[in-house]
Amino acid sequence: MTIAEMTSRQHRRRVRVWFGEHVIAQYVAEAPLAARYEQAMRRRFAGLRVTNDVLGPLDSTD
Repeated sequence: MTIAEMTSRQHRRRVRVWFGEHVIAQYVAEAPLAARYEQAMRRRFAGLRVTNDVLGPLDSTD
């Protein structure tokens, strides 16, 4: 993995929408797009938990 890939990976975020213990939607993007998606999901699914986490270098997008 190159330094550019590592730097890019560190700025990516994973947004997930949870229904209880189950992830019903997941989105991975750069921080500004992830924040925008998070806000949209919070409006659409007001009663559900929405998380926005840093995607670490070893985390998978699956």
